[in-house]
Amino acid sequence: MSSMLVVEDDETIAEVVAYQLKREGHTVAVASDGVRALELLKADPIDLVILDLMLPRLSGLEVLRVLRRDSTTPVIVVSARDGDADQVAALDLGADDYVTKPFSVRQLLARVAAVLRRAAPPPPADDPPECDVVIDATRHEVRKRGQVIPLAPKEFELLLFLAERANRVCSRDSVLNSVWGYGYEGETRTVDVHVHWIRRKLEDEPANPRLLVTVRQYGYKLVTQLPGQPPQVALVAAPQGAVARHPEAI
Repeated sequence: MSSMLVVEDDETIAEVVAYQLKREGHTVAVASDGVRALELLKADPIDLVILDLMLPRLSGLEVLRVLRRDSTTPVIVVSARDGDADQVAALDLGADDYVTKPFSVRQLLARVAAVLRRAAPPPPADDPPECDVVIDATRHEVRKRGQVIPLAPKEFELLLFLAERANRVCSRDSVLNSVWGYGYEGETRTVDVHVHWIRRKLEDEPANPRLLVTVRQYGYKLVTQLPGQPPQVALVAAPQGAVARHPEAI
């Protein structure tokens, strides 16, 4: 079955959830604070995280923020906080689901099964052999020379936005409004930070980008082909009528 990490400072809840997951055949580790959770996530492969928000040492949102920098490991947030702001914050950071306390164990197990089904890897794709990077909107994934590159939800959505406007300059404001939404209260620096993260994962030389280039004092452009070179980026579009957004993104 799957390996699970339960991050919960309430010992009773942690024990009950871990016990029920083990009964389903899963391997389960437990962390009672955010720092310990990150240590366990670095130590061993984890297929799914069940994460409380109100944790000692490091909050659940901070754990999720750190995890999403390098990983697409599914996360179900379980929290007593039932306000819209908390749920939006968790989902915006990349949580796959949000369950409010108190909850039934049967409900949680059903959510776990559903998230694992969505996270199951699709069959291998036949990528154009000449392309270094394939942005696959049908599978909501990015592949570099055939290898899947984990991107956080907003990273994927930003890259897809630029890919759909390939070789055209997109302003920071247009990216911010389209990817984060018109009601987003952040700054355009958010776009720069996410571009930096994407470059670290996709560019051969992040300090000298060839795919995702900066247009000074304006924005960014995704370059699909360099002069005299074969195409370096391909976009596999979603079927007509489908919403080509990362399933974890808002």
